[in-house]
Amino acid sequence: MTDHAALIKSCAAGDRPALQQLMSAEGGRMLGVARRMLRRVDLAEDAVQESLVLIWRRAHQFDESRGSAKGWIYTILRNRCLTMLRREDREVPDAMDETPEQVVLDGAYDRLGDTTDLRRCLEGLDPETRRAILSSYVLGHSHGEIAGRMAAPLGSVKSRVRRGLLKLRECLS
Repeated sequence: MTDHAALIKSCAAGDRPALQQLMSAEGGRMLGVARRMLRRVDLAEDAVQESLVLIWRRAHQFDESRGSAKGWIYTILRNRCLTMLRREDREVPDAMDETPEQVVLDGAYDRLGDTTDLRRCLEGLDPETRRAILSSYVLGHSHGEIAGRMAAPLGSVKSRVRRGLLKLRECLS
């Protein structure tokens, strides 16, 4: 188990291997958080790199009595991501957006074999419920993100996903 606080204190003392250990321990998760917030791999990589530089530069500001080391690290990452989202010069026109979500969802659904139980059970759901469940499991979207993308009330999306999962469980058992 990594002692994040000790690594940050070592960074404050100028210990470069401590920053490398911190990056090894949290870099993958940091990239995942940044990708989810920024929805672009290139920006997420920039955010993680800039966050690690800030962690190195501000390590002397870390105070263990005010909160956890992991929380401090992810607060820096979150703030860096929010700053990047606010920058007007980083905005990309919709035409350059990544693969449309529906194409990704359709691709995941199509990769299921025609005779698999999961596909058969998913076919038994209404299209909106199937889309909500696939968005959650394939794209990793939260209920709130799904509601926003489907232009549906959050409570309706939560209910739809819950009922759909119950139907899938029943169908698969």
